Amino acid sequence: MNKIKVAVVGGGTGGLCLAHGLMRAGFQVSVYERSRTRADRLQGYRVHIAPMGSAALHECLPAAAWERFLATTGVSEGTFGFVTEKMRELAVFDAPPSGDPAAAHHSVSRISMHQVLSSGLDEVLWYDKEFVRYETDAKGVGLHFADGTTAEADLVVGADGANSRIRAQLLPHAKRVDTGIRTVIGKFPLTAESRALIPRRLATAPTFVLPPPGCGMFTAPHEFSAASENDETATVDPVLFDNTSSYVMWSYGAKAAHFPADLAELTVPELRSVVLDRIRDWHPSFSRVVRDSLDATVAMLPIRTSVPVRAWETGPVTLLGDAAHSMTPFRGIGANVALRDAQVLCRNLSQGGDVTAAVADYERQMRKYAYPQVRGSLRSADQFVTDSRFSRGAMRASMAAMGAGLSLRRKLRAR
Repeated sequence: MNKIKVAVVGGGTGGLCLAHGLMRAGFQVSVYERSRTRADRLQGYRVHIAPMGSAALHECLPAAAWERFLATTGVSEGTFGFVTEKMRELAVFDAPPSGDPAAAHHSVSRISMHQVLSSGLDEVLWYDKEFVRYETDAKGVGLHFADGTTAEADLVVGADGANSRIRAQLLPHAKRVDTGIRTVIGKFPLTAESRALIPRRLATAPTFVLPPPGCGMFTAPHEFSAASENDETATVDPVLFDNTSSYVMWSYGAKAAHFPADLAELTVPELRSVVLDRIRDWHPSFSRVVRDSLDATVAMLPIRTSVPVRAWETGPVTLLGDAAHSMTPFRGIGANVALRDAQVLCRNLSQGGDVTAAVADYERQMRKYAYPQVRGSLRSADQFVTDSRFSRGAMRASMAAMGAGLSLRRKLRAR
């Protein structure tokens, strides 16, 4: 195995996880990242790591990196719930068991997770390497970069994100499409003062808002431990940088027709005003969260999705994560599927034997578990911003009925 050279193009969540796993298995690995420095990726929002992603990280990361990942996860008090725009509770779901961190749900800041995954790869992670094209021959794969340099590998893994250049060359017929949905997102800082200004639910638990038809909103806190935030004598881990400030991430979404035509050109104050105008009749806490978010965290994101394609002929180039199956964020599962990709591919390659067969089996499995998530996340996106009064009303009624059942079950257990 140590004679096989694997090149990972893209230093995101899935690509870095795969690099760690392959290094532990004895492969020669190189990661080529287009960012100029490690600090270029100090951006992003809260990420939900489901048991699927936790298991993959635990399996691929060395013990020290796994412990460092756990140290960055958020402190969770509340449980996932659905509310109306007036903050009327519809349903609250029981917290899943989390005795084993490798089988648990975690809240993590994308910034921290990227720093954890980047650590320990200094000798194999190359920055400022913008991929241009690849070529194959009997000897393997040649990679060409924008700075004029080249590299060779026996296997290339395209982990270069939703706008993957590897995918564009390997599967030129694989497309991403605009869903017609736009979201405005931001971060509301959680401090001792700001916590007192919003309901406990918003400050402690992921919350899905089901307002009248035409839009939707999601909020989720990322709560660092009190020691991380308040201990002025604590040493900042150089791997994590200074990323210990708690916040509530929020996302307001609607179809493009509900927004100004020039939404993409609006300034941050203008974006904020657009959202505030649309939620002016909601519970005032939602307006506070939007109004008091830091300017640097507010942005507009158009929502796109990949279109699943038929099986392709396996070769010395494959895809991972968003490069293979980018999806809408409305199920919060994209990063987890990328991590599962890394886990499955690493397992297959680590078993030895024919590399092409190992990659073919990975691709078969990946299409089987990832494509349903792509389709499901698109359905969730449509439900999130539905214009149908019937659909929104049915969703509210369903959640209210489910919430009543869950509440009764908790009371019976308590007795």
